Amino acid sequence: MYIHLVQPGDTLWRISQKYGVAIEQIIAANEMTNPNLLVVGQSLVVPTAARYHIIQLGETLWSVAQRYGVTVEALIFENQIKNPNLIYPGQRLKIPSNFHFVQFGETLWSISVKYGVPLKDIILVNNIANPSQIFPGQRLIIPEQVKPLIEVNAYITTFDQNAQQIIRKIGSYLTYISPFSYQARADGTVRMINETGLLNIAKASSVSPLMILTNFSEGEFSSDLAHEIFQNVDIQNKLLDNIIQIMQQKGYRGLNIDFEYLYQQDRENYNAFLRRVVNRLHPYGYTVSTAIAPKYSADQKGLLYEAHDYPAHGEIVDFVVIMTYEWGWSGGPPMAVAPISEVRKVIQYALTEISSNKIMMGMPLYGYDWTLPYVQGGPWARTLSPQDAVMQAAKYGVVIQFDERAKSPFYRYFDEQGKEHIVWFEDARSVQAKYDLVKELHLRGVSYWVLGNPFPQNWHVLADNFRIQKY
Repeated sequence: MYIHLVQPGDTLWRISQKYGVAIEQIIAANEMTNPNLLVVGQSLVVPTAARYHIIQLGETLWSVAQRYGVTVEALIFENQIKNPNLIYPGQRLKIPSNFHFVQFGETLWSISVKYGVPLKDIILVNNIANPSQIFPGQRLIIPEQVKPLIEVNAYITTFDQNAQQIIRKIGSYLTYISPFSYQARADGTVRMINETGLLNIAKASSVSPLMILTNFSEGEFSSDLAHEIFQNVDIQNKLLDNIIQIMQQKGYRGLNIDFEYLYQQDRENYNAFLRRVVNRLHPYGYTVSTAIAPKYSADQKGLLYEAHDYPAHGEIVDFVVIMTYEWGWSGGPPMAVAPISEVRKVIQYALTEISSNKIMMGMPLYGYDWTLPYVQGGPWARTLSPQDAVMQAAKYGVVIQFDERAKSPFYRYFDEQGKEHIVWFEDARSVQAKYDLVKELHLRGVSYWVLGNPFPQNWHVLADNFRIQKY
């Protein structure tokens, strides 16, 4: 996959010729409703050609390898096949398509360096008996580097037919789906949601559901509600009884606790509650995770931060979702929603308190449109999807710019009333920067807020960087 930055004079035909990819593939990958509308500064994902073979009755890996002129070892490596004897009709195999013809003076070591692929992998996929004996003109299969395996979570706030269609479409990219949310009540009961249809689609797509529990009440997170629960062990036990019943009934894999805006004095009470949750749920085989605020330090002030104890969460729960977004938020001044400079600072602090294999980095699937000049307490910014942001830039004929420090796209425009706006959003470049950080710091994975905002480029970039863990 390539990320192409649209330049003045670009057309889809020129882009397709440059990369040797059909125009239809570019349109499909970017879900372009009007292929004639390209915006200077727009990021397009350009898929690379890949060959696939559908196993037919009676075929073996050897017969497939012979058909395409590759080795059995290359098929096994490319498709991460654990048992070569277990292939079945209808199974899709990716056929290796990267080849190198040995030049005079080259060695396997120099070829491995050229392509950034381990020497042992080249030897394996080409079934080379003597690595010192290669000859000019020899064709070598160059295997793709094995991508890191990560977990991917996504929150979703609607459960209707449209939401179910989203899961059908992108389920292959998800480890977990998290319907938002079950709300705890002060008497230990839980406000129910009707997400059964969504869960059925998720399970059919091999996506594991996480039950989300919040201290949400009357449209906002309630510090008082959480405090009441923390003060009464009997209420906590009743709450956990209800949670276990729901999880068993609906087939949830784990519980994600998103308690926000907690009183500072409830810090240890929250930690004790989490220990009780883990002690109750682990014997059933359920995972327990938390969503925590993006902190720069242990003693960061503010109602959002003080009761979220990074070291305790790192010790108690199975993993954490760090909500690394909303620097730019609808009620605040214009800026990138998740500037990579700030995301990095938060994750680097988190790594001093929490193991990297327990950290899922939050990622936004949306942007904001602010009316200028920004006035504190004035009209809130409008939420829009990355796809809508590009279409709006095309409508007003503006150039999309890119902030290198934030690694985020933005643009300005004037509306029909002559008012100036600024839009910050996400694109293929901005998510690539975030995925690079995940790989650099060896994190457990990523968690999206929130599905329902079209951003087709993201899923292509995700798949180009990682393999997705499934359970």
